[in-house]
Amino acid sequence: MLTVVILVRDEALHIERAINSVQPVADRIVVVDSGSQDDTCALARALGAEVLEQPWRNYATQFNWALDQIGAQTGWVLRLDADEIVSPRLRDEICADLPNLSDSVDGVFVPRYMTFLRGPVRRGGLFPVHVLRLFRAGQGRCEQRWMDEHVVVTGGTVSFQGHILDDNLKPLGWWIDKHNGYASREAVDLLNLEYRFMPHETIARAQGGQASRKRWIKEALYARMPAGARAGLYFLWRFIIRLGFLDSPQGRSFHLLQGFWYRYLVDMKLREVRAHMRDRSVDVQTAIRDVLGIDVAEM
Repeated sequence: MLTVVILVRDEALHIERAINSVQPVADRIVVVDSGSQDDTCALARALGAEVLEQPWRNYATQFNWALDQIGAQTGWVLRLDADEIVSPRLRDEICADLPNLSDSVDGVFVPRYMTFLRGPVRRGGLFPVHVLRLFRAGQGRCEQRWMDEHVVVTGGTVSFQGHILDDNLKPLGWWIDKHNGYASREAVDLLNLEYRFMPHETIARAQGGQASRKRWIKEALYARMPAGARAGLYFLWRFIIRLGFLDSPQGRSFHLLQGFWYRYLVDMKLREVRAHMRDRSVDVQTAIRDVLGIDVAEM
C-alpha cells in the first residue's frame, strides 16, 4: 500500500497536476492544508484525496504531524510537493519494484530535477539531486530543522531511476517572497550550529548519499567561511567551475538568484541578528524572534 502525502497552502494552480501524476500508483492520497484561501482543498477532494487541516509551523513539524495521522499500517509513504510531478518511469518502478524490496530496505532515493520560470536548470552541478522520498511508514521521520529538512530512515536504502520534476508555475515575485522566508529559516539553522539553542538534527551523520555529503560540506566547511564572501565564492563555483553560464537563460537567472542573491541574503540576516544581540544585549533566541519573527521555542 502506498500513501502519498502532499503539504499545501494555496496550491490550486498545481494540486490537480500533482495528484494526477500519482493516482495510478497511490492507494491513498493525503493532502494536509494549512489555511488555503483558494480552491486547493475542493480540487483535491474532487480527485479523491483526503484533506486534513493543520496550522503551519514549519515543513518538518507539518510533515511529521501528517505521518502521525496516517499511521504505520499504510505500508509505504511518498513525500511529494504540490508543484512536483512523478514521472511515468518512477510510477512503473513503484508498481514493479517497490513491493519486491527486501525487508531490510526502509527508504528509496529518487532523482529530482527542476525548472525555473518554466525553463530547465541543467548546469551548475545541482541536478539531479537524489532525495529520499519513498520510505516505509513508521521507519522514517523528517529532520526537525527550520530549513533544508530531509527524511531519515532507520534501515537500508536503494535508488530508483525514475524522477520527480519540480515545475512551479507561479511568478517570480512569489519565488522571491518564498526565498526571503527560506533565508530567515536557514539563518536560524546556521545560528543553531553556533549557539546550540535547540537539538541539532542532521543527515550529515546519518544515512549517507548525496544529501548527506552536501549537508556535511555546508555545515563543516561553508558555515565556517567568512559571511558574505562565501556567497560570492559559491556562485563562482556554480557559475564558472560547474558551467552554470552554459545553462538555459532561465537556468542562468536561477544560479544568480539562488546561488548568490539568496545565499547573500542569508548572511545579511545573520549579521542583522548578531547586531541586534550586541546592541540590545539579548540572547540569540530573543534576537531571532525580534528580527526574523521566528519563535524557536515553539519548534
